[in-house]
Amino acid sequence: MKINTAEFIVSNSDVSKCPNEPLPEYAFIGRSNVGKSSLINMITNRNSLAKTSGKPGKTQLINHFKINENWYLVDLPGYGYARVSKSTKETFQKFITDYFERREQLVCAFVLIDIRLEAQKIDLEFINYLGETEVPFCIVFTKADKISRGKVDQHIAAYRKKLLANNWEEMPQHFVTSSTEGTGRDALLSYIEEVNQGIFKNQGFV
Repeated sequence: MKINTAEFIVSNSDVSKCPNEPLPEYAFIGRSNVGKSSLINMITNRNSLAKTSGKPGKTQLINHFKINENWYLVDLPGYGYARVSKSTKETFQKFITDYFERREQLVCAFVLIDIRLEAQKIDLEFINYLGETEVPFCIVFTKADKISRGKVDQHIAAYRKKLLANNWEEMPQHFVTSSTEGTGRDALLSYIEEVNQGIFKNQGFV
């Protein structure tokens, strides 16, 4: 897939105010400081579509970007950032869960995980939440350029082991990415394009 246009549409914290178009949406979410904004910019080939910051927790709203006039990339707040207040965390949690449980246009969530780290409890809990609520999702491992290929494989295997031990039948579809090197961009866009083609053909999206 070639990204011809990428346009910011709206930010809000109310799911009912999200764009009222029957276009497929792909939501990006992960633990704070996972490199989400950099990944979004890499995927769309735009240097500043999503705002990057050295301060984790920068994204605090549901951000919709229309891509190629026929699908939405949705940038969601990170979870698990300790430096925001308890009330702020509760607000984030409310509209994040509202989005996942009420947004009919959502066709896939991309859960971003820092591949440099061993399997984190908070990531596993969020993956299990998506599974329990039957939200389609893929795992996107980020920052793969920061460790060796052997370590990448080792950490993916650790996630697979923990998920299988928690009653998952198989490892969810996953991608290995590096925003610095552009790794995984083609695979992610090809996946989105394939899903979109099926939607446009079979479910009447226009």
